[in-house]
Amino acid sequence: MIGKLITRAFGSKYERDVKRYTPIVKEINRIYHTLADLSEEELRAKTEEFKSRIAERQADGEELEKILDDLLPQAYAVVKEACRRNLDKEWEVTGYTIKWDMVPYDVQLMGAIALHEGKIAEMATGEGKTLVATMPIYLNALAGRGVHLVTVNDYLAMRDAQWMGGIYEYLGLTVGCIQGQMPPADRREHYAADITYGTNSEFGFDYLRDNGLAMRPEDCVQREYYYAIVDEVDSVLIDEARTPLIISGLAPQDRHHYKQYKPMVDKLFSAQRNLLARQLKEAEEVLNSDGGDRDELFSAGTILLKARMGLPKNRRLLKLMEEGWVKKLVEDTERVYMRDKTLHTVREELYFSIDEHSHAVELSDRGRELLSPQDPDLFVVPDIAEGLSMIDGDDSLNEFDKHKARQRVAAEFEEKNNRLSNIQQLLKSYALFERDVDYIVKDGRVVIVDQFTGRLMPTRRYSDGLHQALEAKEGVDIEKETQTLATVTIQNYFRMYEKLAGMTGTAVTEAGEFYSIYKMDTVLIPTNEPVRRVDYDDVIYRTKREKYNAILEEIIRQNEMGRPVLMGTISVDVSEKISRMLSAKGIKHSVLNAKHHQKEAEIVRFAGEPGTVTIATNMAGRGTDIKLGGGVVKCEVCALLPEPGQEPDHPEWEKECREDVPCGLAIIGTERHEARRIDRQLRGRSGRQGDPGSSRFFLSLEDDLMRLFGSDRIAGAMSRLGMEEGEQIESGLVTRTIETAQKRVEEQHFGIRKRVLEYDDVMNKQREVIYDIRTQMLKGKDIRANFFLMVEELLDEQLPLYFPENIHPEEWDVDGLSAWMMSTFSVSLKPDELPDEFSQAREHILELIKGAHAGKEGELGSEQMRQLERLVILSTVDQTWKEHLYEMDSLREGIGLRSYGGLDPLVEYKGEAFRMFGELIDRINQEVAGKLFHARLATAPQQMERERERAAQQVSFSRSAEGPGQPTRSRKPRTADGKKVGPNDPCPCGSGKKYKKCCMGK
Repeated sequence: MIGKLITRAFGSKYERDVKRYTPIVKEINRIYHTLADLSEEELRAKTEEFKSRIAERQADGEELEKILDDLLPQAYAVVKEACRRNLDKEWEVTGYTIKWDMVPYDVQLMGAIALHEGKIAEMATGEGKTLVATMPIYLNALAGRGVHLVTVNDYLAMRDAQWMGGIYEYLGLTVGCIQGQMPPADRREHYAADITYGTNSEFGFDYLRDNGLAMRPEDCVQREYYYAIVDEVDSVLIDEARTPLIISGLAPQDRHHYKQYKPMVDKLFSAQRNLLARQLKEAEEVLNSDGGDRDELFSAGTILLKARMGLPKNRRLLKLMEEGWVKKLVEDTERVYMRDKTLHTVREELYFSIDEHSHAVELSDRGRELLSPQDPDLFVVPDIAEGLSMIDGDDSLNEFDKHKARQRVAAEFEEKNNRLSNIQQLLKSYALFERDVDYIVKDGRVVIVDQFTGRLMPTRRYSDGLHQALEAKEGVDIEKETQTLATVTIQNYFRMYEKLAGMTGTAVTEAGEFYSIYKMDTVLIPTNEPVRRVDYDDVIYRTKREKYNAILEEIIRQNEMGRPVLMGTISVDVSEKISRMLSAKGIKHSVLNAKHHQKEAEIVRFAGEPGTVTIATNMAGRGTDIKLGGGVVKCEVCALLPEPGQEPDHPEWEKECREDVPCGLAIIGTERHEARRIDRQLRGRSGRQGDPGSSRFFLSLEDDLMRLFGSDRIAGAMSRLGMEEGEQIESGLVTRTIETAQKRVEEQHFGIRKRVLEYDDVMNKQREVIYDIRTQMLKGKDIRANFFLMVEELLDEQLPLYFPENIHPEEWDVDGLSAWMMSTFSVSLKPDELPDEFSQAREHILELIKGAHAGKEGELGSEQMRQLERLVILSTVDQTWKEHLYEMDSLREGIGLRSYGGLDPLVEYKGEAFRMFGELIDRINQEVAGKLFHARLATAPQQMERERERAAQQVSFSRSAEGPGQPTRSRKPRTADGKKVGPNDPCPCGSGKKYKKCCMGK
C-alpha cells in the first residue's frame, strides 16, 4: 500500500528515469540542429576533435567517465547527423545491398543514454536496439580503449558490424568482427579496432586462449576489458549463466561402461513402465466403477501416487489426473503416507523414483536387485577409511606390501564409484531427458536444444558423463572422455569489464538478478508509438488434445481472415505435432525449430505476410523484426485504445476490434514457458512500432508448468463447474495463477545461478592469480626475478621440514636436505660449509642455487635461458592448474554431503579450496625448480614449443550444459585415501624411504 502511494506521488522508477533523460535528449536535439551547416569534412573531423579533448582533460587528471558524460550530447548529436546524411545510401551487409533509412528518434536517444550509464535498456521489439547501440559505442570508442558489442550468434555479429559499420566508418572509426574459426592473427587485428562485434562464446574463449594456451605474447589476441554492450542481455547473462565456457582436451584414459550397462538400464526402465501400466489399469477400473469402498479408493490413490513418483509423464496417468477429484484423491493419499512417515514404502515398490522439481532420479533396492541379480555387491561401495585402517594396523605387512594393499583398496573404491556413476547417468538419460525436446539426434550425434531459444548447441555437451549416457541410449558413437584445461563462467567473464551495459526486449522481470549479480540497473524505455497489441487472457483446457484442437480451429479462423499467425511452442516435438495437424487440414505453413534453423532468416522475413502461418520453437533471441505485409492492416485509422487515459482514433469501432482483433500479426502460444520473459518475447513479436495485433496462450492441465506448479485450484474449479470435454476457462485469475507459478520457478533458478556463482567466485580468485603469473611470463616482465621468487617461496616451505624450529643445528636433517637439493636443483650441499644460524643457512643455500643457475645460463646464453624459464614456468603452471581443476571439480561434487553434518557446504568449500590452492602454489614452485635445473640442451625451448603446439591442436572449445566438464585424474603423488603425499610420508614407490629422500622432485 505504502509503495503504491509513493509511486502515485513521485511516479514509478521507470517514469523517473524517463523524466531525468528528457532534458539530455532536448540538448542532443538542440546540438543536432546546429550541425546541418557543417561540411562533410567538418562533421567527420568532430571525431578527432573529441579524441583530442578527451586526451587533454585526462592529462589534467580528470576521470574518463566524467569527460564522456560531458561529451555525450555532442557525440550523440554527431551520430544522429551522420545517420541523416547517410539516408538512402547503400552498402553491402552479409551479401545483400541495404539502403540506410534510419535516424534515431527521441526514445532511442533515451535508450542510448541508459547504455552509456552502464544500465540495461528494455526496449520493445521493433524499436531499433541495433541503432541505439551506435551512440554509446561511438562515444566510448573515442577513449581509444576498445569497445565490444556482444551478440548471440555469428550471423548477427557480422550483420550488425557491417550494417552499423557504415556509420562508424563515415565518422572515422574502425570496426572489427570476431567469427568462429577465425585464425589468431585475424582475431588480433579485429580486437585492435575501435569497435569489435562478436558472440559471448568467442569473447570468452579468446580470454581462455590468451590466459590458458598462449605461449608467446603474439599468441594473445585481446586487449583490455573496458566497455561492452550485450545484446539480448537476458539470454546471455541469465540463460547462459549456468553454462561455463570450457577448453578441454582428450583424457589419457576413457573408462566408461555405458555400452555394458545400457541393456540393464533399458530392461529396468521397461520393467517400471510395464509394472505401472498394469497397476494403472487396475486403478482405472476402480475409479471408473460406480462405487468402490474407502480401502479400494485408497489403493487406487496409492497406485496413482506411485505412478507419479515413477513415471510422472505417463499418458494414462495424466489422463486420469485430468479429473479434479482424482487429483485430490492422490494428494489426500500422499498426505496420509506423509503423516504416518511411510512415504518411503511407496517408493520401495518402484524400481526407481523421479523428482521432477530437483531433476533427480533415485534407484531403489528393488531396482538394484533387478540390475544385478547375480552380483549383489555391485552397488556396495567399500568403506575406504575402514580398509585403510585395517591395512595400517596389520603388522604382518611391510611398508611395500601396505602400499600395494592401499592401492588395491583405492582402485576398487574408484572402480565401484565409476560404475555407479555410469548407471546413474544412464538412468537419468532414460527417465528425465526426452528426444526432440531436450536434444535431437543429427548426423549420428546427440545435439542439445537450447530450452530458451530453441536453437541447436552443437558445441555444448552435458557434463559428468550425462552426454555419453545419452549417446549410449540413442545408439550413436560415444565420444571420448575429455578433461578440463581452462574454464570460466559467463558471469565472471563479463564482470571483468569496467563498464557493462545491455539491451533486450525483456529484462524487467529479471531486474533483481541483474542488479544482484552484475550491479546493472534496468531502465524501461517507452515505445516510439503507442502499443496497440491486445494481450488476451490465457485459455485453459483439461487435456493437450483438447488444447491442440482449439489451437487448430483458431489458426484456421485467423487464416481465413487473412491475418498472419505466429505460433510459439516450447519444444521441437510440439512444433512438429502441430505441423502434422495443419498439413492434414491442408494449411500451408513454415516450421522454425532446431531441426530447420538454417531457414530462419527466410522464414521470419515472410512471417508478416497475409495468411502466413509460422510455427516457431521458443521465438527468443532471434534478432529479427517481423514487418507486416500489404493488406494485413485493414484500416488507415486504428480503433484500438492506445494507452490508458488516451482516446482511440476511431472510438465507434473500438469495442468490436478489441473483442476480436481483425488485423495485424496474431500470436498464439501453445504453452507457458518457465520464464515469463520468454512468453513476453513471443508476445512482443506482434505490435511493433504501433502496429495492431493480438496474442493469446492456450494451455492445458497436462502442461508441465501447470502440472507441477499451477493446476490445483484451476482443476478444482473445472471439476466444480462440471465442465465437459472441449470447454475452456478464460479469466484473469488463470493468467495471474500461472504468472505466480512462473515467478516461483524463476526464483528457484535464480537461487541455483547465485549458488553456482558463489562457488565459482572461489575459483575465480584462484584463476586471477594463475592467469596473472602467466601474463607476467608472456610479457617477459622480470622472468628471472619471478623465477627466484618461486625458489625463495619453495625454500621457505621446505627448509623448516629439515631445520625444525627449536631444534639444535646438530640435529638438523642435513643429509635429507642435501638429497633434496641435489634432486631439485642439481646442487651439491657440503655440510661443513653450512652456517649454524637459520637465516644465514638459508642465504647460503640460495647463493648455491643462484650459482647453479648462473652456470646454466652461461651454458645456454641469457636469451635462451629467459626463454627456457618462460616455457618451464608456463608449461608447469598449465599442467598443475589442469590437475587442480580436476581436484576442485571433485571437491565441488562431494562437498554437499557435509550439510548432513550440520556444516555449510559453501564455507567448507572455501576452506578446502584455500588449502588446496596453497598446495598448488607449492607444487608449482617445486616442479618449476626441478624442471629448469634438470633441463638439457636436448629439450631446448624450440622443441618444447613444438610439443606445446601439438598439444594445443588437440583441444576443443565447448559449453558445458550443467557445469564443469569431465577432467582426468590428477597424476600427482597421492596416498590411497586421496591425500597429498607429504615430504615425511613413506614414498609411494614402495622403497620404504621418506618421500622427500626418495622420489620427491623427480
